[in-house]
Amino acid sequence: MAKTIAEINEKIRKGQVVVVTAEEIIEVVEKKGIEKAAKEVDVVTTGTFGPMCSSGAYFNIGHSKPRIKLGGGKVYLNDVLTYAGLAAVDLFLGVTALPEDDPRNKLHPGEFNYGGGHVIEDLVAGKDIRLVATAYGTDCYPRKKLETLININDINEAVLFNIRNAYQNYNVAVNLSDRTIYTYMGVLKPSLGNANYCSAGQLSPLLNDPYYKTLGIGTKIFLGGGVGYVAWQGTQHNPTVLRGENGVPRRPAGTLTVIGDLKQMKPEWLRGTSMLGYGCTITVGIGVPIPILSEEILCHTAVTDADIFAPIVDYSEAYPQRKPDILGEVSYAQLKSGRIEIQGKEVTTASLSSYPKAVEIANILKNWIQEGKFLLAEPVAPLPGVESGIAFKNLEERSI
Repeated sequence: MAKTIAEINEKIRKGQVVVVTAEEIIEVVEKKGIEKAAKEVDVVTTGTFGPMCSSGAYFNIGHSKPRIKLGGGKVYLNDVLTYAGLAAVDLFLGVTALPEDDPRNKLHPGEFNYGGGHVIEDLVAGKDIRLVATAYGTDCYPRKKLETLININDINEAVLFNIRNAYQNYNVAVNLSDRTIYTYMGVLKPSLGNANYCSAGQLSPLLNDPYYKTLGIGTKIFLGGGVGYVAWQGTQHNPTVLRGENGVPRRPAGTLTVIGDLKQMKPEWLRGTSMLGYGCTITVGIGVPIPILSEEILCHTAVTDADIFAPIVDYSEAYPQRKPDILGEVSYAQLKSGRIEIQGKEVTTASLSSYPKAVEIANILKNWIQEGKFLLAEPVAPLPGVESGIAFKNLEERSI
């Protein structure tokens, strides 16, 4: 029953393509079975909308008169420090970057009200951004100071470039200590007071293609409300972790590096985010189409929350000290019920990612494909899989 991406794209052009979301395919398979569903369905769309700190954007702001060499100087966008160690007018802004002196942090300790992710959201929203820069001056770039407003329509390139997104499964964070702790997984109450997780589960892109059979470098995706591409495996890509019999990782595994034109994107799908007591990040919308090229691929897309298990991790001591930290495993069906049991105690759960937004993304991508606005892209190279032997390495310190 093998299909090709070229054949599916021809169906898209003719308006004959059959597309369902990763939520809808579960019911289709229950009613029709794997074999029939694989023949009828051409594409399954996935979605996720969650925070990811390993995100950022690069810009080319154009040359001022007289010219200035920002590379090697200091540059701020809305008071947020921006990396300028590139060429004269190229900048990179990470979403966790913060103002060097934000008076709001003094008034409300632990609150991080504005950072790099918020600058990117404001830029995409079409707002003017304050640029303040100092440089050392050269013969060809004599200017030493620049203060101006920039807008996404004024600058040349504005490109979202996220070196780790769409995590394939992740930890359930809890706190065994007797004090409240503040983490990138949110506020964790003492003595197992709550449990936070961050995944769309059965809608999450890499959980629907656990062995990266269709995903690769060049895969075309929904990114931040526009079109983007998979550029590489993401940092901390870790495909050789423990997996279930269904192939789904039971630990944090694969990740994607993604890239796309910010000028096409929408602030609804790129939201600057503040994590109390921890810092700033951005919440990113990503949707990945999975072409149904075989029954095996279709079978993986029919995975349910009950079939996906995540590790429970103590973030009070075990995680920060890199000690053995797995307290147990729990399914996403249990997590989404609002309550799980840990060490004999009933614990309330909450998600940092939005499942309703993930559903919305999967449906937007579905509509784009059905309307002929979005063709699938053949990967030019695969992502490293289980056979690659790649495993995440911790830093082992050595004497200097």
